[in-house]
Amino acid sequence: MSFYRRIKYFLVHTLMLSNKEAQKLIDLGNICIDGIAIYENCFLSDASEIKLNNEIVRPRKEFVYLLFNKPVGFESTLNKNIDKNLSSFFEDFEGLSIAGRLDKASEGLLLLSNDGKWVENLCNPKFEKEKEYIVTLNKEVTNEFIEHFKTGVSIDKIITKKCVCEKINKNNIKVVLKEGKNRQIRKMCKVLGYEVLTLKRTRIADFLLTDLQPGSYLVTKI
Repeated sequence: MSFYRRIKYFLVHTLMLSNKEAQKLIDLGNICIDGIAIYENCFLSDASEIKLNNEIVRPRKEFVYLLFNKPVGFESTLNKNIDKNLSSFFEDFEGLSIAGRLDKASEGLLLLSNDGKWVENLCNPKFEKEKEYIVTLNKEVTNEFIEHFKTGVSIDKIITKKCVCEKINKNNIKVVLKEGKNRQIRKMCKVLGYEVLTLKRTRIADFLLTDLQPGSYLVTKI
C-alpha cells in the first residue's frame, strides 16, 4: 500500500485550508477516509476516498497494474508527440506511467500503472529490482566474454555492477541486471567486441513475460 501524506497536509495544501481550520475539522470528526470518520492526523492511501462534511472532495482511485509485451520498433513512452509511441495500446486507461523502459530496437516486458509509488519502487535504482533478458549476439559467445560481462564493464566512464550472465547456446545469453543504465547491455557487449542482434526482456522482479504476445497486455494484481 502506498501513501499520499497525512490528511492534514492534504487539507492544507490541496483544499487550501488553514492549519487551524484543518485541525478543527479533524477534531470534530468531519473528515471521513474511505467511509470512516477520523479524529487524528493519520496517513491516507493514494487511492483513498476523502469526504469533508459528508461531501466527496477526492473520489476513490482504482489502481491498475499492467504487464505489456513491447514490440520492436516502438519507443517506451506514452507521449503522443513522439513517433512510434505506445499510447495507442492503452486508450482505455488514463494516468499510466511506465516502469522499466526498453530502447526502440528491443522487445519484451514493460510494466505500467497509475500507481505512482509502485512505479517508483520498481524504477528507483536503490531498490535493485532484478531485470532478466535473453540476448542474441552476432558471434559465438566465449567464456572470456561471460567472465568480463559478469564482473563489470566500463561504459560511459562507469564500471557496471556485477551481474548474472549465462550462456544459453552458441550465440545466446541470459542476463540479469539490478541496474538499468541507458542501453546498458548493448553498450557492454560493444565494449567486449560483440553486437546485439536481438534483446528481449522476460522478467522484472517477480513479474514474468510468459507467453504474452507482442503488442498485448495483461491486467495483473500485486
